[in-house]
Amino acid sequence: MAESLKPVAGLLLVLNFCMYVVVAAIGGWAVDVAIDRGFTIAPGLVLPAQFSPIFFPMGNAATGFFIIFALIASVVGAAAALAGVNHIRAWNSDSLPAAASSAIIAWALTLLSMGLACKEIDMEGRNARLRTMEAFMIILSATQLLYILTVHSAASIRSRP
Repeated sequence: MAESLKPVAGLLLVLNFCMYVVVAAIGGWAVDVAIDRGFTIAPGLVLPAQFSPIFFPMGNAATGFFIIFALIASVVGAAAALAGVNHIRAWNSDSLPAAASSAIIAWALTLLSMGLACKEIDMEGRNARLRTMEAFMIILSATQLLYILTVHSAASIRSRP
């Protein structure tokens, strides 16, 4: 029975990895735009009172926080997927703790980013790339949880006498 969950876990792992890479690419684009079009000040002038180092010229007030946390979640999620690949290859109880713990940390960061995505959706005023990033983070919060449940259920099936 546990062996039958291996293809499901592998499929979810590949799906999550691809989605995390897309989120990282879009987040990298957003950071590049923010650096290129960000706030500049002439020498000798002071910063305005409302200056924020997390200013993004696209989106709304939640965009900066969402992009930063989505980038962190996507890098941790991609790394967790690599640990998951090792677990899928070995498919034993020795490789489970590394894969499960990294997947849970990635899921927690993804949930945080999903919450910021919901806030950004609520505030409106964003472009298509940000909408894509928001949608991927919301989908990833569910698929990452499914991956965690699949891996843990396979481990519990294997441990039964």
